[in-house]
Amino acid sequence: EVQLVESGGELVQAGGSLRLSCAASGITFDDPVFGWFRQAPGQEREGVCCINCHEGTTYCADSAKGRFTISSDNTTNTIYLQMNSLKPEDTAVYYCAADSAAWELGLYEYDFWGQGTQVTVSS
Repeated sequence: EVQLVESGGELVQAGGSLRLSCAASGITFDDPVFGWFRQAPGQEREGVCCINCHEGTTYCADSAKGRFTISSDNTTNTIYLQMNSLKPEDTAVYYCAADSAAWELGLYEYDFWGQGTQVTVSS
């Protein structure tokens, strides 16, 4: 079975940085697409960044563009989200997701989800 396990979330001050990790296992399809999503209390889940989307490239939402970077290490099957210049509005539970053919950051494009890791940014 597909398993996605996020880690790295913690309390950080505004302006600081964090790196989230997603350990993936059990994926049998070729060229999987991975995405990072987040959900704040009272808000809808929203896409942050994806990798191997757009037919092989990366993409980030406007809220993350220029501050966040998604990357992967195929030797360890790990997906990373490097977050810099963090703001209080970045506070959310961050989820890792995977799919066989997702194009971008549509919530229902992704079949597999992790349990999430909490990121809290203090002002």
